[in-house]
Amino acid sequence: MQGETRVHPPVTVSTFTQLFSPTPRGARLARRLVANRMDVWGYPYDGEANETVTLVVAELAANAVRHGRVRGRDFRVRLVLRGDVVRVEVTDAAVERLPVPGKPSGEGEGEGDGEDEGGRGLVLVAALSRAWGVDRHPQSTYKTVWAEVPVPGRAG
Repeated sequence: MQGETRVHPPVTVSTFTQLFSPTPRGARLARRLVANRMDVWGYPYDGEANETVTLVVAELAANAVRHGRVRGRDFRVRLVLRGDVVRVEVTDAAVERLPVPGKPSGEGEGEGDGEDEGGRGLVLVAALSRAWGVDRHPQSTYKTVWAEVPVPGRAG
């Protein structure tokens, strides 16, 4: 007895990876290059998908610069577009302070007294993505904070 053969439509996977200096300038450049890459992939600059992915990258890159800065080590931004989801990954060199999904970055770390302006970026990332988390790299001093951002069909 032979089973029914299903043909699955092909899925195109596009990637973008770039290293940046762990400085405010590096974070700004990351945001700009990601906006450009999303435009190249068919998500215009003024479109919701481009703006959402760029905002997630901006928040994670800012955290990498603020909390993950280690002298002489860059941070990396990686985008993976697969189907209708963009996976954003920001890898930095500090693992002492791992963000916890579901908590703002200041909670439980002696920071954040309710008046603190910090700690809201990860709440924003959680709201804009379908999932996010942190992977600590075994045998290394790096961590990757990632988020999966749903994006609608490409333009034209």
